[in-house]
Amino acid sequence: MLSACPAIFSSEMMFGNPFPDFESEFTPWDLPDPFPAPNQSPIPAVSSSGSDEPNQIQTNSNSGSDEPRQTVSVIDERKRRRMISNRESARRSRMRKQKHLENLRNQLNRLRMENRELSNRLRFALHHCQRVRTDNDRLRSEHTILRRRLSEIRQILLYRQLQQVTSAWPCNSAVTNEQTSSLIT
Repeated sequence: MLSACPAIFSSEMMFGNPFPDFESEFTPWDLPDPFPAPNQSPIPAVSSSGSDEPNQIQTNSNSGSDEPRQTVSVIDERKRRRMISNRESARRSRMRKQKHLENLRNQLNRLRMENRELSNRLRFALHHCQRVRTDNDRLRSEHTILRRRLSEIRQILLYRQLQQVTSAWPCNSAVTNEQTSSLIT
């Protein structure tokens, strides 16, 4: 389709050279940014008149339009200060966050150690409790055995006392000691 157009209407003729700086052997990265970002502001030139007011700008133009440029520079200076303040605030926030994270890590390590210590103490207490239960069961069984023996001994003693009392009675003299001993066993 472009071949149908005469060569007279080239793009350079209609729009001019879109890259005039390339003719002088400059590369795009050697030139200042033609479209600065909206949050970036050009650095204001400070007057060398010796005044202490940083908001005054010395310009090369001799026109009387210094007042609008001063208000723009004041606004740009405020934006720059706000940007610096925001960066500093973000840096402090990151530092606080990092410090908080470090504190949480330390607390986590401390709590893990405490948990491990408490687990060991619980394990020791459970082991000790199991030993006490085993000893208690053993002592209860011994108690039952000893109580039974005591009961048997009391019966034997009671029977011997009864035998002594009955042997002293004259009507029971016919019963011999051999019969009594066979009754005991």
